[in-house]
Amino acid sequence: MTAATAWPRANAIHLVLSSLGAVLVDAQGVRSVRAQDATGSFGLWPGHEDLLAVLSVGLLSWRDAQDAWHWCALRGGVLTLQRGVELQIASREAVLGDDPGQLERTVLELLRQRQQTEDDARRESHQIEVQLLRQLQPGRADAQRTPGVWP
Repeated sequence: MTAATAWPRANAIHLVLSSLGAVLVDAQGVRSVRAQDATGSFGLWPGHEDLLAVLSVGLLSWRDAQDAWHWCALRGGVLTLQRGVELQIASREAVLGDDPGQLERTVLELLRQRQQTEDDARRESHQIEVQLLRQLQPGRADAQRTPGVWP
């Protein structure tokens, strides 16, 4: 049986969710998954085409074999689905919870703030690098260094 003929017969997803190298969820029998990327939220079911997605800060939810829903707040991440049944999600930070409302109200806001702080620091670092490179350019009057001598 080839992978092409096996996909339509898939009836469950194997979900592995990790954060910073630690496996938080390893669930067999997942019936559906909901995630978010920059374009919005999307759903996955067993047999879905292979997929690679960069996830944004948001809620991940999945339904297990007993139709129970599970939730996790993610601070971004990478989602890969292979062969329509092997779903791996790696995130910088992930918080599992039983109450999606609580995750949305408190945890997601905290994760968004952390992401914004990192983005701001990255922008500041880039600006400093650009200023430094401008000062090191030969022929600039503001460089104030002796030609051929490294400061």
